Amino acid sequence: LATTSVCRPHMRALLAMAMVRSVARGLSVGVRSARRVSVRRASTTTTTEARPSAAGLSVELRTMKLEGEVVKAHLVARGAGEEVVASVDRLSELWDRRSELASSRDASLSARKKASAAVGAKLRVGEDATELKAEASRHGDEAAEYERELDLVEAEVAALLARMPNVLDDRTPSGSSEADNVVVETWGDPRRGEDFAWHDDIATRLDGMNQEAAARMSGARFAVLRGPLARLERALACFLLDRATEAGYLECRVPYVVSRGALEGTGQLPKFEDDLFRLASHSVAGADAFLIPTAEVPLTNLVAGRLLEEADLPILLTAWTPCFRAEAGSYGRDVRGLIRQHQFDKVELVAVCTPEDAVAQHERMTAHAEDCLRALDLPYRKTLLCSGDVGFAAQLCYDLEVWLPGQQAYREISSCSLIGDFQARRMGLRYRPKKPDDDDSNKKPKPRFAVTMNGSALAVGRTLVALLENYQQPDGSVDIPAALQPYMNGLTSLSPPRDHR
Repeated sequence: LATTSVCRPHMRALLAMAMVRSVARGLSVGVRSARRVSVRRASTTTTTEARPSAAGLSVELRTMKLEGEVVKAHLVARGAGEEVVASVDRLSELWDRRSELASSRDASLSARKKASAAVGAKLRVGEDATELKAEASRHGDEAAEYERELDLVEAEVAALLARMPNVLDDRTPSGSSEADNVVVETWGDPRRGEDFAWHDDIATRLDGMNQEAAARMSGARFAVLRGPLARLERALACFLLDRATEAGYLECRVPYVVSRGALEGTGQLPKFEDDLFRLASHSVAGADAFLIPTAEVPLTNLVAGRLLEEADLPILLTAWTPCFRAEAGSYGRDVRGLIRQHQFDKVELVAVCTPEDAVAQHERMTAHAEDCLRALDLPYRKTLLCSGDVGFAAQLCYDLEVWLPGQQAYREISSCSLIGDFQARRMGLRYRPKKPDDDDSNKKPKPRFAVTMNGSALAVGRTLVALLENYQQPDGSVDIPAALQPYMNGLTSLSPPRDHR
């Protein structure tokens, strides 16, 4: 960052100069600065059909027993398989079995204690206690057997809950696929027509991308960026990270390798193991290690197992990292260009807060991602994902989709997911509420599970794609947005080398 960022005392002056240059350039060649910006907001009324509310419910064994029908309705709304839906009934049975075993174990322990006391009484008066010793031993063996059965029940419960997706927020609309997502708002005026090039053609003309070299050394779905285009991507990441820190998020540098337990805590494992890169030559405390699919994993795990104080909340974190995804289920999709890569950069946001503050923090996070797109003057739309498209761990999710003139389509560039206490329960993250002002007792409030959420602000690679396609010019050059020019030492455009014109 030190090599790319401009010292903050000079940033405002440089930005002002860049904006003046951008306006002047726009007036001279008739480009984007004269483009009208429009905002269209759709009705946010959604339908949940007959899905019962899961407000106040969590993915835990008690819920499966007491509110199993509600959970199953939410699983059906998600399009979950029959096996997952049936696991709710199995968990309810395990609740009963666990109670039975615990009662039997406690009864055996009580009987052993009583027999052991009788043995002592017999021995103190010199009487034979052989039968009582045998009885105490038998009760002890019974208690141990019940305990072993309890361990098996707990293991099955943990395995089933690990594969159980989150319950849905009441605001999440019903639907079976992305076609049922609800467009909440559209911002900007997309450049429409058939004369716009794809980003990979633009990057090739700029002599800034070499996918063939990447394929030779790394395989498909990798790319090499070089020269001014590589610099533009770096500038973009620095710009996004600066905006995040200015918005109150604490910048972190995190490991790119995490344990199986860390991924289980955030919900990527066990369900999505095929989409991860596992390291064969490295382990963490004897367990498998993986490359991170998103900075959400290390950022959220910074507070795993913690008992926080309410005064510590909210915790707002951000990181710029590469992300590694095997994309096992995307064979044949988006094989062209930089849209779907095994390795890509992203500026991630994570927030940890109280349940009462969750909706406000989630809206704030989403608004921040939108502000990044608006600062870059990139047309986009905001969609509310339906029950069949929302992520495994999310209760509710907004997707921001940027307009790509080359494809003449909106493509996802950010997802902002409200998780509730789903991750907090998996990783043991709690906080202690403040005592009410009128509470004069010495008793501390009971700890509660915190709420987590995460979002991209933004996916750097896809934002670069959007810049190339939205700022392309007829002569093959690409204008640099005014907001990024200070990060490019005042450079206002990228032009093809002479032999590419």
